[in-house]
Amino acid sequence: MIEVRHKLSGDLLHRVDADSLAGADLRQYDLRGADLNGADLSGASLEGADLRDADLQRADLEGVNLLTANLRGANLDEAILDGVRLENGLPGHAASLFRCSLRGAQISGCKMRYVDLRLADLSGATLSDSELHNARLDGACLRDSIIGWTKLIDANLSGVDLRGARLCRVRLNGANLTEARLDGAQLGGDGCVSAILNRAVLTRASLVDTALAGVSLINADLTEAKLGGADLSGALLTGANLRKAELTGTNLAGVDLTTVTMTFANLSAAHNVTLRYPKRGTR
Repeated sequence: MIEVRHKLSGDLLHRVDADSLAGADLRQYDLRGADLNGADLSGASLEGADLRDADLQRADLEGVNLLTANLRGANLDEAILDGVRLENGLPGHAASLFRCSLRGAQISGCKMRYVDLRLADLSGATLSDSELHNARLDGACLRDSIIGWTKLIDANLSGVDLRGARLCRVRLNGANLTEARLDGAQLGGDGCVSAILNRAVLTRASLVDTALAGVSLINADLTEAKLGGADLSGALLTGANLRKAELTGTNLAGVDLTTVTMTFANLSAAHNVTLRYPKRGTR
């Protein structure tokens, strides 16, 4: 017999007639504030469960069904979320992880389309081989995270903190990265398969000292972006907009700027600039 109690009051929330919560059927359970620290929930069904503010630190959630579950404010620091089911491909059917703490969490092989991760803390987390099409990550913190083989197509990452993060073989086509912070992040270069950000919106984003070598930014909007010290060598910028972009010390070696809009951008402050034709409006 396992008793699930509230993390603060100690009140009994549920009894489970089993020796383990692994594979347990906990669908629609009210587990608000539950103490599940370090629990083995692998293979369990928590579909539609209310896990708001629950303590799931270091919990094993491998293969868990969290479809439509509410985890707003839950603590999932260092939890294992490999192969977790968080959505069924339909808007309004995904789990909510609004304001969740997922620091140092391991997330792999997850379907996370339309998942709500607004204001979540994923600093130091590892996110791999996962799909986050149309996911909400506005205002989330992914500082020093490691993201690989992951699709963030059309995701909302406005205001996200990706400073020091490593994003290799990541697809961010059409993603909204308005005012995002990617200072010191790696999206290309040595040992990193370059990310794809075609059509991405990076208006007023900060990419100071960011490794962007070989990155594809076709038709991306980098209006007023801060690219000081960034390495854009070999990047694909066809049709991109760098209007009023800050380019002090930016490495543009091997970049074709023919179709790039660069009005009011200071090219004289950039390095390794090659122009086939004069760019109107630049300095």
